Amino acid sequence: MSKHKPTLIGTVLVGSAIVGGSSLALAGGLAAGLGLAYWGVRQVRRYPLSGRCVLITGGSRGLGLALSRQFLRRGAKVALLGRDPEALERARQLLAGRGTIFVRPCDIRDRNQVEQAVADVRRELGEIDVLVNNAGTITVGPMDAMTLEDFQEALNIFLWAPLYTTLAILPSMRQRHAGRIVNISSIGGKISIPHLLPYSVGKFALSGWSEGLRAEVAKDNVCVTTVFPGLMRTGSPRNAEFKGKHHAEYTWFLLSDSLPGLSISADRAARQIVRACEFGKAELIVSLPAKFLIKAHALFPGLASLAMRAASQLLPDAKSVDRTAKKGAQSTTSLTESWLTVLDQQAAKKNNQVQNPTPVNL
Repeated sequence: MSKHKPTLIGTVLVGSAIVGGSSLALAGGLAAGLGLAYWGVRQVRRYPLSGRCVLITGGSRGLGLALSRQFLRRGAKVALLGRDPEALERARQLLAGRGTIFVRPCDIRDRNQVEQAVADVRRELGEIDVLVNNAGTITVGPMDAMTLEDFQEALNIFLWAPLYTTLAILPSMRQRHAGRIVNISSIGGKISIPHLLPYSVGKFALSGWSEGLRAEVAKDNVCVTTVFPGLMRTGSPRNAEFKGKHHAEYTWFLLSDSLPGLSISADRAARQIVRACEFGKAELIVSLPAKFLIKAHALFPGLASLAMRAASQLLPDAKSVDRTAKKGAQSTTSLTESWLTVLDQQAAKKNNQVQNPTPVNL
């Protein structure tokens, strides 16, 4: 009997190895199958951008200009709307030779102007396949420095203007059973940031409307993507407005916007956003710090509130509040013009935030 024990044990071990190997092979095959199925679903949902007409609001500078470069790279025709004709013309020159570009001055807070501009885009480029609601303004300062008009303006820009453009374009998308709408919200549309209350109010409104819109138009094969960027190096602080202690407010805002690690380049953010549009993602949070803060805020709202309270204590106080708004370019200090902000200075030139922007090769 003892002679057969090793043979029996060996048989059991071999059998166990075969079973184990089969399980691993089965698990591997299942994982590969799921991966292939996921890839297939993504490809079915993919919306090729070559030859498509893309309308971008706030497209003359900053993130809007960076998005234009990415859409052009994919072969799309791009129409840019903006309030400043000179900035639009500079943007057109920067993008010249890279593809089909159409620029149209338009105050998107005015519904009549929006409808006329959309009609002009259609005449020039054909039906609009992709709408990017990107236009925005930022007013920085303590609550005591803000007026009712600041909050009204934020809602005009971040809620009513995207609603006007969407109402002008969505019926055609529904009729054709195809289209993409990208709404650029912000981390400020998930977490209300001290000294950015009007901005956060507007972005929260945009986020809520965008999420509900996606659910309603999905049946018509129109995908809505809500984007939540964190800090981005677009060069925009120079054109933002500051209230209260202008110099101090501009300094903390610009330094935060310039630090590598905390902020992301506009081009990198634009690549992620265009890809999310292409695949019809419901939501995109841009940058790792933004993802961490948004998740932490959702999981631990009490601690997040305490952190915001502590951050607010570090910001410029509201004593001797000046309600007059000044541009960042009017609020410079030695720190804002130092090596600490070199990355943002480069971004400002690249993204048409200054009078003499830098040409960029796609």
